Amino acid sequence: MSSTAQMDRPVDADAPKRRWAGLNIRAENLASGVVLVGLVIVLSVVSPAFLSFSNFLDIARVVAITGVIAAGMTLVIITAGIDLSVGSTVGLVGAVTASLVAGSASNSPFVTDFKLPVSLAVLVGLAVGSAIGFLNGLIITKTRIEPFMATLGTMIFVRGLVYLFTGGYPIHFDPMPHDFAFIGQGAVLGIPTPVWLFAIVVAALWWASRRMSVGRAIYAIGGNPEAARLSGLKVDRTKIFVYTLLGFLAGLAGIILTSRLASADTVNGQGYELIAISGVVIGGTSLGGGRGSVIGSLIGVFTVGVIQNALNLFGASTQVQYVVTGLVLLLAISLDGIARLRRRT
Repeated sequence: MSSTAQMDRPVDADAPKRRWAGLNIRAENLASGVVLVGLVIVLSVVSPAFLSFSNFLDIARVVAITGVIAAGMTLVIITAGIDLSVGSTVGLVGAVTASLVAGSASNSPFVTDFKLPVSLAVLVGLAVGSAIGFLNGLIITKTRIEPFMATLGTMIFVRGLVYLFTGGYPIHFDPMPHDFAFIGQGAVLGIPTPVWLFAIVVAALWWASRRMSVGRAIYAIGGNPEAARLSGLKVDRTKIFVYTLLGFLAGLAGIILTSRLASADTVNGQGYELIAISGVVIGGTSLGGGRGSVIGSLIGVFTVGVIQNALNLFGASTQVQYVVTGLVLLLAISLDGIARLRRRT
């Protein structure tokens, strides 16, 4: 290439910033990974039962459900948003899907003899989750309401729909079709199906966020939405997309959970938004937007999962687990706030 052609090539002034941001993300992922490995080593010494293949499979099986949500939540938080309604979406999608699967029964008047093949029932459930996410994105972009308040309202509304749909009664199976049971209880090559689904979601979102234009748009919008708009990016459309995607993934988590528990209950999904957000923030995604990675969230949700598993092994009550999870979330948020203050100075 001639020197003249090299001089005519446009200079990418933002390239150094993107490389520096990439280095920061990798450093944060490394730090989170070190914390996770250290936690595993300590717990293995304290409790020999922790260091077993079956226990690690149990951790992965549980983490997979909230991890699917956390992967989608990562993209939402990178846009400087948040979604508190994912736990309620898990509950509603699980109930709707269960009601349509053959063998399901309940005292709820909405659970009738009308049934669909498992594949169609799953598609209906995913459509319900996507619709809730789309509604969140539409409200946030068109009314300019803060994502926290908008999704808080959706959380309460959707949880109310769960109680209305189920009538307060659980939906159980007698028996559960094998195809539906495989989603939450099956295994491929000795690895639980939920773990495979989680791995597919993480790989797909990592690729989309790092290698596709929509991923670059998500980071740009989170870093500076006005600059992104002036540069021609469809800010509102991208935000609606990430909220719809998160609704879809929350629906998938609800279907996996319902299959795993062999029932849909009014309390299914409660608190899942806190666990997902905890994992995302622990994994290095900034609540201020513009920074983070799906791989970091993967490490973060496994860190939360390991802590919860250790508490179970030590016989800690559910109340204590909530206290510890809340403290971990507060610590992660505080560290994120301190890091943002340092970046401003």
